[in-house]
Amino acid sequence: MVGQLVNWFLRLLDFASAERKPIAMDAENNPDSPEAGGGGKDALAQAHDKLFKVTFGDPVNAAALLRAELPEALGAAVDWDSLRPEKGSFVDSRFRRSETDLLFSAKVMGREAMLYVLFEHQSTRDPRMMFRLLRYMSRIWEDLGVRDPWPAKLPPILPVVLFQNAEVWQVPASLAELLDVPAEMEDALRPFLPDFMCRTLQLAGMDYEAIPGTKAGVFVLRVMKAERAGGLLDDPVWENDLVMQVPQEILHMVLRYMLGADVDRQAFEDRLSGIQDATIRNKAMTLAQVYRQEGRQEGRQEGRQEGRQEGLQEGLQKGQLNTLRESVLDLLRNRFQKVPDGLVEAVCEIADLDKLRALLLRAASCADVENFTKGL
Repeated sequence: MVGQLVNWFLRLLDFASAERKPIAMDAENNPDSPEAGGGGKDALAQAHDKLFKVTFGDPVNAAALLRAELPEALGAAVDWDSLRPEKGSFVDSRFRRSETDLLFSAKVMGREAMLYVLFEHQSTRDPRMMFRLLRYMSRIWEDLGVRDPWPAKLPPILPVVLFQNAEVWQVPASLAELLDVPAEMEDALRPFLPDFMCRTLQLAGMDYEAIPGTKAGVFVLRVMKAERAGGLLDDPVWENDLVMQVPQEILHMVLRYMLGADVDRQAFEDRLSGIQDATIRNKAMTLAQVYRQEGRQEGRQEGRQEGRQEGLQEGLQKGQLNTLRESVLDLLRNRFQKVPDGLVEAVCEIADLDKLRALLLRAASCADVENFTKGL
């Protein structure tokens, strides 16, 4: 009997001292997971990524932007008609809410080269960006290296980083700028150190009228620049000649993107009503109504989701409280047979898990019920 009681008590101690673990949630049940749709900033981050990938995943839009932004001699050497999107994403999983990427292949002087475009939409400057870029480029080469047969030489990668920032950042243009090399040893050390440059495009430092590219590309970059600057309803975004030449798919995505950014609804509708082309105007206003309705439905769904999650957490805590209360009382009854009703009520009213764990230990070591009661 004593041995059974000891074993039972040890199991209770294991339970009482165990750390509470959070409920594991997959993407379907966790609105804040990277894979889930989520809400708020996460939803907007996903909208950034989708709008960027759909627009500039089109080689025509990508070529128009890259050709204008690469050094003139290099831009002239690329066969832009050969530009092709490649599969895969190479960014670190922990940065997937703040950046996305596109990889292209193209012929440069008749040989294959890769153009890698990294889109950064985090709100603060990251001084380690060049190190991350080096890591992503290495992954691209590793991916190319698994081809059969193994290429005799790997193609060069031309990295381009597009920043959706609210103000111009001072960012390193090369990896070497981040290396602490003594001036007197620079000539001796440089041949042994990795180094490369990247082309950086900062939307904060570009005038709306100076953004290059196709109509679709210019429109999307103006929208992204305006979003970060709080100007989604400003004139440069709603230039009629530009809006009327944007493909409908892009325009629809931008409308959804704007509504997700919580623009003033009345001012937004006023902008839509100012579109000169009646067909585009009517379609845009109809879509805006549909998206608003979808937003309300998603809001209700998120509310229900949060309610379910809060219910699970509350249920888990209640279960732990009840188990600990019963364990304290059972141990007292096993040791002293009779437990006063008033003590039972007092224990059952305790809603502090840590206090109940302490009482469980006290129930195992106290000399009698009266001594145990002093700990309440």
